[in-house]
Amino acid sequence: MPRPTQTNAARRTDLPAAIYLTGPTAVGKSAVAMALAERLPVEIISVDSALVYRGMDIGTAKPSATERAAVAHHLIDIRDPAEPYSAAEFASDATRLMAEIRARRHVPLLVGGTLLYFRALLGGLDALPAANAAVREALEKRAQRLGWPALHAELARVDPAAAARLAPNDRQRIQRALEVWQQTGQPLSALQTGASGTAAKMRAPPHFFALEPTDRAWLHTRIALRFDQMLAAGLIDEVKRLNARGTLSADLPAMRCVGYRQVLDTLAGRAPAETLRERGIAATRQLAKRQLTWLRGIQGRQVLAVGGSSRTSILAAAILERINAAGN
Repeated sequence: MPRPTQTNAARRTDLPAAIYLTGPTAVGKSAVAMALAERLPVEIISVDSALVYRGMDIGTAKPSATERAAVAHHLIDIRDPAEPYSAAEFASDATRLMAEIRARRHVPLLVGGTLLYFRALLGGLDALPAANAAVREALEKRAQRLGWPALHAELARVDPAAAARLAPNDRQRIQRALEVWQQTGQPLSALQTGASGTAAKMRAPPHFFALEPTDRAWLHTRIALRFDQMLAAGLIDEVKRLNARGTLSADLPAMRCVGYRQVLDTLAGRAPAETLRERGIAATRQLAKRQLTWLRGIQGRQVLAVGGSSRTSILAAAILERINAAGN
C-alpha cells in the first residue's frame, strides 16, 4: 500500500494532533485505518488488549506483515502471553508514542476496541485495589463447587448494578467485582463513579470516531464469519502451541481473550469440542455488546453508521471530511 504522497503532507501544519477510531469487534476498524493511511501520514497505535501478546495472531485478527510493513504499527507484540499488561501501562506507552509520532510530523492514529484503554489515556482510571491472588484463588475454588452463576447471584446481592451488566458466566468480571467487594467492603460500581468517573462520564476529544452498526444482525453475521475464518486459519493449533509451553493458565489475561478461552476450555476437557464454534461466537457477541454499551456513554463521540452497504473508502473519506471541516 503506498504511503501518502509527500508533496505537502510532511510539511503540512494543519494536520490533526491525533485521530481516534473505535467500535465493536469485527466492525471493520482496521480496514478503515489502513484506508486513512493512504490519505494521511499516520502511524497506528493499537488500542487492543489482545494485540500486545506475541504468538497470538489468528485469534486476535492481528494486522498482517504486509500491513505492518506499509504503515508503522505500535503496541503490537510487546508482551509474552505469560506477562500482564495493564491499562495504566497502555496510557503511559501511548502518551509517549503520540509525542514521538508528532515529532516525526506524523499523525497518531489510535485504533482499537479496548475502551478501558481509551478511558485510561483520555480520562484516567478509578482508584481500585490491586489484584489479590489469595482472594482470587478462594473465589475460583468456590466457583468450581457452585458454578459462576451462583457467584453472579451473590454479586447481585452486594452489587446489583455491577451484576446487571454481567452475564452469569462472565467469570473474569464476576471474579473482579467480588474481589473488590471483599477487599474494600464497597461495590465495584460505586468505586467506578469516583473522581475519574465511569465510561458514561468520559468526554471524547476532537476527532474521536466510532464505527457503530445500524443493524445488530449485520454485526452478528460478521462476527460468525470472522470466527469461522479464524478456525479455518488454525486457531486451535495456535492455542495448542501456546498451551504446550506449560507456562500459561486459564487465569492469565492473555488466555481470557475471546476465542482463546473457548479453545483452551475445549483442550482442557472443560467444554465439548462440538460446542466450540457456538461458544466462541456467543462470547464475541457479548464482547461487542459490552463495547457498544461503553461507546454509548462517551459524550461527544462522532458516530459513523456502518452496515451492509458500508464501504471502507467512503468511511475513511467521511472521517477526513469531518476533520477538515473542524480544522486541526
